[in-house]
Amino acid sequence: MNRVLLTGRLTRDPQLRVTGTGKNVTTFSVATHEYAGSGKEKSEYHTIVTWDRLAEICGRYLGKGQQVAIEGRIQTRTWDDDRGQRHWKTEIVASQVEMLSGRTKKDYQAEVAADSLEAQADADGLAEDADEAAAIAAAAEPAAA
Repeated sequence: MNRVLLTGRLTRDPQLRVTGTGKNVTTFSVATHEYAGSGKEKSEYHTIVTWDRLAEICGRYLGKGQQVAIEGRIQTRTWDDDRGQRHWKTEIVASQVEMLSGRTKKDYQAEVAADSLEAQADADGLAEDADEAAAIAAAAEPAAA
């Protein structure tokens, strides 16, 4: 059985790309920690790969420092470079990614911008009811991201 369960923090923002065949792929790194006796800590760094819709979600909502739980499988790729040297790369191909920490900075900025526009609309008398204010706030979110 090839199954991996990890909990850790992102060490960098995910990089979302589209392959030549049109599939979304996201790569990012996660740090995990093992706590040994006498207060010592050992860190490991794992390369995570996600595909398709999960890649799109990870690219949009995950950011450096966020804590995540990952379920997937280990995959080792090999290739020969131009000089004929063989290279290996071991990575985790994630099938599930769960966000464990709070919202990302991008989400917070979008919410602040939406709240600001809603307050401005209320002050100008443009938003006479809550539904209209919500529509204005929703329209502002993509612009702030």
